[in-house]
Amino acid sequence: MKEQITYDIFDKVDIMIGTILSVKKNIKARKPSLIIEVDFGNKIGIKQSSAQITDYYNEESLKGKQVIGVCNFPEKNIAGVKSEFLVLGAIEEDGKVVLVHPSQPTKNGLKIA
Repeated sequence: MKEQITYDIFDKVDIMIGTILSVKKNIKARKPSLIIEVDFGNKIGIKQSSAQITDYYNEESLKGKQVIGVCNFPEKNIAGVKSEFLVLGAIEEDGKVVLVHPSQPTKNGLKIA
């Protein structure tokens, strides 16, 4: 386990619900990746990210799916893509990612606490 943090530190992280609007392959990435564009609601808006989630997901299966993302990381250039958030997933022992998502449809932009 990593070191303990305080609630004040956790509260600085903007973890939000969003809906995937578009998905395409990141052909410039070293490891298979998808570029996802997600609507995080009026306050956050639409953000994109490059994610290594191709083991279980593809363009067809992700469009319209709700996901959870960390929205207040600084932008990062990943293989030519401006990555603006981190989509959250559970990482299996072999490195495959299983996305975390709400159990029922909900409003984009709701904060995860």
